[in-house]
Amino acid sequence: MISVEDLGVEFGVKPLFQHAGFVVNDRDRIALVGKNGAGKSTLLKILCGMQKPTSGTVSIPTDTTIGYLPQVMVLQDDTTVRQEARKAFAHITDLKHRVDKLNQQLAERTDYESDSYLALVETFTQEHERYMMMGAENFEAEIERTLTGLGFLNTDLERPTSEFSGGWRMRIELAKILLQKPDVLLLDEPTNHLDIQSIQWLEQFLALSAKAVVLVSHDRAFVNNVCNRTLEISCGNIIDYKVKYDEYVVLRKERREQQLRAYENQQKEMREMRQFIERFRYQATKAVQVQQKIKQLEKMVPIEVDEVDNSALHLKFPPCLRSGDYPVICDDVRKDYGAHTVFQHVNLTIKRGEKVAFVGKNGEGKSTLVKCIMGEIPYDGHLKIGHNIQIGYFAQNQAQLLDEELTVFQTIDNVAKGEIRLRINDILGAFMFGGEASDKKVKVLSGGERSRLAMIRLLLEPVNLLILDEPTNHLDMPSKDVLKEAIRAFDGTAIIVSHDREFLDGLVTIVYEFGDGKVREHLGGIYDWLRKEHETVSSPEPSPMSPMSSTPSPKNDYAAHKEQQKRLRKAERAVEESERKISDMERRLKELDTLLMIPENAADMTLVTEYTTTKKALDDEVERWERFSEELETINQ
Repeated sequence: MISVEDLGVEFGVKPLFQHAGFVVNDRDRIALVGKNGAGKSTLLKILCGMQKPTSGTVSIPTDTTIGYLPQVMVLQDDTTVRQEARKAFAHITDLKHRVDKLNQQLAERTDYESDSYLALVETFTQEHERYMMMGAENFEAEIERTLTGLGFLNTDLERPTSEFSGGWRMRIELAKILLQKPDVLLLDEPTNHLDIQSIQWLEQFLALSAKAVVLVSHDRAFVNNVCNRTLEISCGNIIDYKVKYDEYVVLRKERREQQLRAYENQQKEMREMRQFIERFRYQATKAVQVQQKIKQLEKMVPIEVDEVDNSALHLKFPPCLRSGDYPVICDDVRKDYGAHTVFQHVNLTIKRGEKVAFVGKNGEGKSTLVKCIMGEIPYDGHLKIGHNIQIGYFAQNQAQLLDEELTVFQTIDNVAKGEIRLRINDILGAFMFGGEASDKKVKVLSGGERSRLAMIRLLLEPVNLLILDEPTNHLDMPSKDVLKEAIRAFDGTAIIVSHDREFLDGLVTIVYEFGDGKVREHLGGIYDWLRKEHETVSSPEPSPMSPMSSTPSPKNDYAAHKEQQKRLRKAERAVEESERKISDMERRLKELDTLLMIPENAADMTLVTEYTTTKKALDDEVERWERFSEELETINQ
């Protein structure tokens, strides 16, 4: 689908990469990895044609479509959410206007026997068939499914996009790109503005529906669940690992060890050559050999070793005061913004030493409760902060509190104490401030760089209650590993607001779920909670049309009658939804049947696996439909 040959990109003296070559095939799921500044985003821009390489070629067939989601883009604010998503089907909308216009012409004319009328009928028939073949009758439902999967409520779809934050508007842009169903999807940090449920939906979509994907992401779980191939940009080269990210990490380590051995052998050989040259430079009998050694030395290309992986760096929070037994106690806490209730009846007790996660969809109140704990906003109810509590708080605006006139190194040197001062450069390197970057002044740093610097400062301050609001947004995977290990070894208490499953896994032991104005406690880690969520969604119990609750209500009992009607509507919706799923899966099975009839696809395990999975899902859904239908009949009796 895309062929890259002898690609080179230069910004200044040292090239980002050179002589790069690879192919993006149908059904490839490629993770593009490398340290910050290696050229990942630049490569995506080159693949989509937004930027020209210094050298080399990118070959894309004329009929291949590409969808590109950058990290930052200009957003529109003059439509509703649904109208903006409809722009993905502009070609269908234009065709519909044409079909409607032709239909109107047919209705207005009466010269049924004329050649021009018959030609108009023929044109209308062709255009209408083309319109129907494009799935014109289904695109509104497809829009709703995609927007709902990315976290929007049905009530959000008619709201103006201007009412939403930048993160939510980026979701709309992602939805538009997915709805266009391009041949190649290029995604630059697509999970930055998504919650856990939306990330999981996107994983499933990319696995089942996308054709080819090239993505940049620092979400390890997302990358592992989506990608089957890894392209690494390192030392100016692009290395193709045809494995998932976790397998790539192992292979990369082995590759670096081989590089290191080869580098050391080469250095030893070069030293021996220089010693020979110096020793026999002025001996006439050795002149020929000396000249040979000089030429050999000049021709030798120094072996480069991949950038040092700093994820093995160990950080430990400095000693702090012992806090009280219960750092945070919430008793019937409630927060309203005008007529909108963010949450109510929040009752939770966080014990000393616990590591807890706040999870839930964006806008459900996670950061709001953090601000209540910090005393930044008023609330109703009782919220008690324990004895001897020293809070270390990381939020997005924390980066704005840094002294802009200090350098990166000075900012950390001012808070570092004891032996840790000897390791400042190592710490800065682990958080992508290695080399000359440590001499930059804070005022020239980007927002992401400032956030990373604020995180390092926090790691070196003596606190016993850590509150971290989306701490991993601007960190690469090695940096996240350093931070995770530091928090795990932290003997204080930690509250972490995050949608990064891999970061939370093995770190937190309690999950507080925010949703529907409530805060629910779940004992166990992040994947324990996700399994419970999956079981709750998958299980029909408690069913909205349970036979036990379907006893006919007395006709004179208005409240009972109203509740009965509510259950009936839920039951009907459940049956309709199940029928829609069955229809979609049956259509996909027909498509797969057609594809598998082609000889070259007969051994395509991706298609075979999808066929088997879809067939099983269809059988399960038919059983659910039968159960829902029986329960609907029970309610109607």
